[in-house]
Amino acid sequence: MPIREGADQRRSVGAGARREEEDEDERRTGVWRLTADQGRLDLDRGVSDHLEAFIAMKDRRKRASLLLISRCALALLFFSGFTLSTLRLLFSESYHPSLISSWRTSPAEAIYSDSPASRGLSVGETVLFPDQVLILLKYPPSSRLLTKDEIECVYYSPNTSRPHLRSSPLSIGGQYLDHQIVRCGIPPRGTIVSVALKAQGDLPPGPTHEWKSLAYEAMIDRDNTTIVFVKGLNLRPGRASNHSRFQCVYGSDFTNRKSRLKSEVVSIAQEIVRCRTPSSLLGSPHSRGSIKVSVNVIGKGILSSIARPEFLASPDPPVFIQHRVCICTMLRNQARFLREWVMYHARIGVERWFIYDNNSDDEIEDVIESLANQGFEITRHLWPWIKTQEAGFAHCGLRARDLCEWVAFIDVDEFLHLRTGVHLGSIISNQTSRPDVAELRISCHNFGPSGLKESPREGVMVGYTCRLRPPERHKSIVQPEKLNPTLINMVHHFDLRDGLNYVNIDRNLMVINHYKFQVWDEFKEKFYRRVATYVSDWQKEENVGSRDRAPGLGTRAIEPADWASRFCEINDTGLRDWVVKTFSDPNTGLLPWQQERVL
Repeated sequence: MPIREGADQRRSVGAGARREEEDEDERRTGVWRLTADQGRLDLDRGVSDHLEAFIAMKDRRKRASLLLISRCALALLFFSGFTLSTLRLLFSESYHPSLISSWRTSPAEAIYSDSPASRGLSVGETVLFPDQVLILLKYPPSSRLLTKDEIECVYYSPNTSRPHLRSSPLSIGGQYLDHQIVRCGIPPRGTIVSVALKAQGDLPPGPTHEWKSLAYEAMIDRDNTTIVFVKGLNLRPGRASNHSRFQCVYGSDFTNRKSRLKSEVVSIAQEIVRCRTPSSLLGSPHSRGSIKVSVNVIGKGILSSIARPEFLASPDPPVFIQHRVCICTMLRNQARFLREWVMYHARIGVERWFIYDNNSDDEIEDVIESLANQGFEITRHLWPWIKTQEAGFAHCGLRARDLCEWVAFIDVDEFLHLRTGVHLGSIISNQTSRPDVAELRISCHNFGPSGLKESPREGVMVGYTCRLRPPERHKSIVQPEKLNPTLINMVHHFDLRDGLNYVNIDRNLMVINHYKFQVWDEFKEKFYRRVATYVSDWQKEENVGSRDRAPGLGTRAIEPADWASRFCEINDTGLRDWVVKTFSDPNTGLLPWQQERVL
């Protein structure tokens, strides 16, 4: 039994060993099969990669062959176009080829390629005045206005791209349409003026125009006629001229006959031309900004122009007149008098003020903003055109027409004096009871220095109390809706539509206190330039005896020894007494325009 058990045990151990060997063989066989399968997979991938590489190589060789053939063909074609003389040039020592840019950039363009012009700033127009240069700097709507410290005037000689002279601008104005006004000194003879941004570079000069012959402003009226304001026609003042000798011309380039439009002139008087607007322009409002309008003097030619018509349509739907009485004025450097003038006239019944700023360089913008913040309906309109007061008043009358029933056209040194204390609106109602009355004419009293050597701190109404005895000239309050279509005016009054009349106001009811001859330091400012078109400047030896001049003064800004006592014939304290009683602060005794200065 033991022997048999041992044999069985040996057989069992041997069978187990054989099973382990078989299992190991099977395991090894399985591993081999897995390895073989993986190897076949790797082999397949390798063959595929090599095959793709081979195909790619063949493609590259094929493309290289084609490229070589193409280059050879081009070379043959290239050399076939050369003559023997050309080959000599190619292989001679004297031939030095140079590269020519296909852009053909000029030196000036190269300089300006990184200038502010590449970012939207450009010189739109340049106007040469007798004593300065007006540059209209065009800028994108999103850009802020520049300051005087950021800009300078630059002057170029002909055919040069770099300026040979730089200077600070005389002044920097505000926004005029989509431009900013820059004023530079007169350029030296034979030079061109432009502007430069100190931090960014020079701007190319823009189109330059002589002021003596220029269409400078335009608007499309609500009857679809175009009103053009023109300098240089030299028409007689105060009357309409023969309009058949003129045409209106529209276009972006007046030298191109094919692209310009002509239209009939309806009326022409002084410096104002009214013409029919082409229907194609009326139907394309988006193109109006690029279109200029000018006047063709038949037989003489087309005047230069910077005038782009501004559409002046009536409100749609129509609105009721907002203000009973308004004022239009044109001024230069009168900011120090503006508070007194506005506050006083607001008290007697004026509701709206249109300020036409004729090249001021004082704090006028700040004063107007301050008054507006106090609730006064006052706006500033830049009017840079010198000696164009008649045109400016006509322009203002059109703008005020839909807002104001009556408009007074007076200066900042002129004050409506209501002698009976009646409200201005009541006087107008009483004097215009007849339906044909469309204008009131008010006599002016001229006041002198009244013995003063310095400007009165209380203001002109309280400070100046002595005047000349007889009245001189008049100013008017007019209904802008009833102006004659020619817009003829002599500053003091307007022509009215046919069938309408004016009324002369009784001097016991209302006059204008004109503080014309103030202390010398104030009065001599008038020697700079007169604003009216048909009034001679003080310095010119023209119409020396005219009532528009100071009697006995002459043409030089030299103070006479007796200036403080001149122009004094009657002591007139009527307006002064009313102002002190009405406006003085009970605690301080100050007038409201004085308090503004103290603050």
